[in-house]
Amino acid sequence: MTEPAISRRGLIAAGAGAAALGTTAVASITRSAPYGEGGRVLSAANFGAVGDGSTDDTRALQLGLDAAFNGSEQGILIIPPGNYRVTRTLRISPPSHVARLSGIIGHGARLMSDIGSGQNVLEVSARSTFRFLFIEGLDILGRGREGHGLVLACERKDHYLYNFCLRDVVVQNCGGDGCYLSGNVFEGQIINSYFRKNGGNGATFEHGAAGGILSSVHVFGCVFGDNGRYGAAMLRGCFDVCFHGCYFLLSGRAGLFAENGCNLLSNCGFENNHQAAGGFADENAGIVLQTFGTLIGCTGYSVFKQSRLIRAALDGRLVMIGCSGSGDGQAKAAGLARIGSAGFRAAATIVGCSGAIAYDHGFDGLEVGMNGAGVKFGSNWRSPTLPQLGEYRLWVDAGGRLRMKRGPPVSDTDGTPVGT
Repeated sequence: MTEPAISRRGLIAAGAGAAALGTTAVASITRSAPYGEGGRVLSAANFGAVGDGSTDDTRALQLGLDAAFNGSEQGILIIPPGNYRVTRTLRISPPSHVARLSGIIGHGARLMSDIGSGQNVLEVSARSTFRFLFIEGLDILGRGREGHGLVLACERKDHYLYNFCLRDVVVQNCGGDGCYLSGNVFEGQIINSYFRKNGGNGATFEHGAAGGILSSVHVFGCVFGDNGRYGAAMLRGCFDVCFHGCYFLLSGRAGLFAENGCNLLSNCGFENNHQAAGGFADENAGIVLQTFGTLIGCTGYSVFKQSRLIRAALDGRLVMIGCSGSGDGQAKAAGLARIGSAGFRAAATIVGCSGAIAYDHGFDGLEVGMNGAGVKFGSNWRSPTLPQLGEYRLWVDAGGRLRMKRGPPVSDTDGTPVGT
């Protein structure tokens, strides 16, 4: 790919400078202004967008988006600071292959939804392979009657939407999800963005219903707050989304729901989720996870209804390092985890964590340095974390006797009792 003559950082700086100079300066950027071979920088003002909060700017914004994305030369659409009333869905759907930098810069620009009937506010739909999309600084404010605030979708098996970046995006008060990503959407980042008070999930990540695998998405420093359902949800088998330094709070249900596991959660916080629950005794965790997961330096804290950091039903391995779960007030009994097994391959390793752990149905994990103690191995003969001395396994049988067997035991009375 031919590199553009001006860097992405330069474009961002240009957008920020234009915001500082105001609408007049931005409007001076014409449709023919080059940013590299075959590319253009466009201004929504040149297409008639006003941004006064009352004028219907839908047609003008759509004309700008079409010019930036649908022509033979992709470009950057700058939306000057202002409040832009929109009355129907804005769509980005290039008809042919896109393999160069293109996107929206909207620092100080707010799309004010006046959309009803559950229609989405801004949709990006890949009808062909679509690369190097970015949306930066855009604010979407709903009224609760629309669908999702921002959609990125490629519901196809033969095309892809990838190498994308959402940065400094705010989506609030939409009737559906704040951000919805589905299908062949991958190799992307969501950075320093804010999803608040949306009726559905703050963000949803899922494999496509008709085809397409969502994968390799990293979310950095984002806030998922006060959304009606989950802070974030990973659905339809999706698991390859990683969250770094994110905060999940005041969700109607869990802060994160991962029905097929989650590759990585690092330095994330979960506070006072499950606002729609009946009470603390309902056993509601900040994270509800199935199959497998890895957590590093994550915290759970509650004074209301969130009872622990994580509840997991495992069919693979859960690893937790340096995590904590605690509470005060009516949630003073809040702990770290409730863990059970949904399959024979399940295992849990908890290192240097704090907070109470409850195990379901005889499952137990390997705990190292838990709450300042030493090492706690599994004791049930079925446990995958039995102590092992060379080729020998040790466990405690139903009668309270320590038993030893060379190789894995096949029953509770297998092997030889050791001592009294």
